Amino acid sequence: MEPKERMAAVDARLRATFGEPQRPKGIAPLELLIRTILSQNTSDRNRDLAYTMLRQRFPSWQEVLEAPLAEVAAAIRPAGLHKQRAKRIKDILRRIKEERAEIELTFLADLPVEEAEKWLLSLPGVGKKTAYIVLLFAFGQPRFPVDTHISRVTKRVGLWQGKGDPHRALGAIVPSGREYALHLNLIRLGRTFCRPRNPRCKDCPLADLCSTGQKMKEEGKCAERKH
Repeated sequence: MEPKERMAAVDARLRATFGEPQRPKGIAPLELLIRTILSQNTSDRNRDLAYTMLRQRFPSWQEVLEAPLAEVAAAIRPAGLHKQRAKRIKDILRRIKEERAEIELTFLADLPVEEAEKWLLSLPGVGKKTAYIVLLFAFGQPRFPVDTHISRVTKRVGLWQGKGDPHRALGAIVPSGREYALHLNLIRLGRTFCRPRNPRCKDCPLADLCSTGQKMKEEGKCAERKH
């Protein structure tokens, strides 16, 4: 099976298993960007707590920009690496303010997606995963963010060999218009079945497509479902 066909089959299986994710409306791109920065290497709970504390302490982005670094760091402490994240957030807000005169990212909707991507990647500390999350979730652009779950699952299923840029490799084989659903459903698969340790291969909807899973089952490295 060719990579594009395999990815399409994966998409169909996951849609049958988890359903079609619904797109939320009205996601503010700058809010999403800051949330994504806070989410790196931490839990969703800690990310949300840190973001809530940040906005309670500083209701406007201008206030965050003008606040002492130590105060911003204290506000986002639950996310971890708070000093580094605080500096990154302030650097990003400063850059946006300098270039746009106001602290917002809605202007990206008027740019060709390639230009919007390039602009986001030029921000301090923003890589492809973060830029693609903003482009996909806030603007509905055809970009496919790859996190640790997606990286693990796609390697196990044979969609990516683990070399080079996963965004380039996987984005090229995602069916047109399926970036959003596949992104969320692959993450869900990685959290519920294709876990880093003791994956539930027996119950996985991709079991027959996954040679890695078959091998792990034979070696007894997959967890049995508890009834």
